[in-house]
Amino acid sequence: MIDTIAITKGHGTTGVTKRFGVSRLPRKSHRGLRKVGCIGAWHPSAVKWTTGRAGNLGYYHRTQLNSKIYRVGAGAVRKVDNNASTEADPDVKNITPVGGFPHYGIVNEDFVLLRGAVMGPKKRQITLRKSMNAPVSSFAAL
Repeated sequence: MIDTIAITKGHGTTGVTKRFGVSRLPRKSHRGLRKVGCIGAWHPSAVKWTTGRAGNLGYYHRTQLNSKIYRVGAGAVRKVDNNASTEADPDVKNITPVGGFPHYGIVNEDFVLLRGAVMGPKKRQITLRKSMNAPVSSFAAL
C-alpha cells in the first residue's frame, strides 16, 4: 500500500453549475441560467466566502491514500517482451498495447501498476510514498 501525491487535472475557469453543482435557474430567467440566484443579503453588504462563484476548477494538490501496488515491472528499454504475463498465463505479453497507450505512447521505462485511478493528466509527475496509515487486518482486532 502506498500514497500517491499529484496535481489534479485542470479544467480552467468554469461556472458555478459545473464547479459547485448549483441548480440551474428557470428557463425564463433574465440574465442567464447557470448562475447563483442570490449571492447574499443586502446587509452585510459583502459576498460571503461560502457563496459559489465562477473560477478555477481543478489543478489542485491532492494526496490519495492507500493505493494497492499490483505489479512493478521492467520497461522496454531492457528489451523485455514478457513484462505483463503472470505465472498462470501461458502467453508472452508486453505491458504496452498494440499502437501504444492513448496520449502516452510506448512504455519504455520501468513501471508501477496501481489499483484504481491516479490523479492528473497523462505524463503528469506523481510522487509515491510509503503509506502513512496502512489499513490493518480485521483479524488483528480479534
